[in-house]
Amino acid sequence: MNPEKTFKLAIFIIILVSVPVLMGFFRSSRQSVNFENSSKLIKIDDNGLNYSLITDATALDNFLKENKINLGDHDEIIPSKNSFLYPGMNIIIKRAARVKIEVDGKKIEGYTLGKTVSEALFDNEVTLTRLDKTDPDKNFPVADNSKIIVTRINEEEVTQEEPIDFKTTVKNDSKMGWREKKVETPGEKGIKEVSYKITYKNGKEISRILLDKKVTKEPVTQVETQGTYVKLGKTHKGQGTWYAFKGGLFAASPWLPIGSYAKVTNTGNGKSVIVQINDRGPFGPGRIIDLDKVAFQKIASIGAGVIGVKVEEVLN
Repeated sequence: MNPEKTFKLAIFIIILVSVPVLMGFFRSSRQSVNFENSSKLIKIDDNGLNYSLITDATALDNFLKENKINLGDHDEIIPSKNSFLYPGMNIIIKRAARVKIEVDGKKIEGYTLGKTVSEALFDNEVTLTRLDKTDPDKNFPVADNSKIIVTRINEEEVTQEEPIDFKTTVKNDSKMGWREKKVETPGEKGIKEVSYKITYKNGKEISRILLDKKVTKEPVTQVETQGTYVKLGKTHKGQGTWYAFKGGLFAASPWLPIGSYAKVTNTGNGKSVIVQINDRGPFGPGRIIDLDKVAFQKIASIGAGVIGVKVEEVLN
């Protein structure tokens, strides 16, 4: 036989034998990658809990139902529930934690997929500034039903004008009656410019630090003339006592007219005070005036109790 014809015949026979074998191989390959009816090992990370399950399901949604894996409205699953399953697939489930947040006078009940206080605040659109404080700390881990309190801390520097009180000087005039007073030069308040650093906690001022101050207008001293002339009438001598009444330069007298004035002198030390009569008493033997506690302290110590006095009626 011709060698060339013999070679061609051999090639033809090899092809006839190979085709069925190759067709069988491809059919087998197609069956091996067909996941629809095959069992698959699926790995699950359920919020940190890791386990594996074998399933014949083809879709992730059916797999979850088949294994009674329920998801809350705020939970997250990767990949999505409408994904197809393949052997060795990894499923990650993140469980949302409920959090209660107190901030800016409001109470927020929300959810978070984060692991820390800071992430929980971010998930609920609460922004922290550099000085703000959280309880617990912003790096503290959150769990279901965690309570978070945000304290707002703000600082500002302000400059404002403040008044400066004026001083008063008094000149005595013995020709003017003791109840007369005349303003010779009216006082005027000054003005100072003051800068402060103010710290607020949840909107309320908690500290104020003085940074700078300068006087922009000097105050004007008020000058007054005070009369010192006292016209005295009848004199009485006896004992004086004290009692707590109105808390001023007042006294009780058995006979002096209500509303009149009297000059009372401690005969032991010479100190005097002018008081207005607004009550009746005392009525003990030898006692001629009962001074209000405030008036008594002007001429004697409270511990003295009873002192010798000279009472002079004031006529002007």
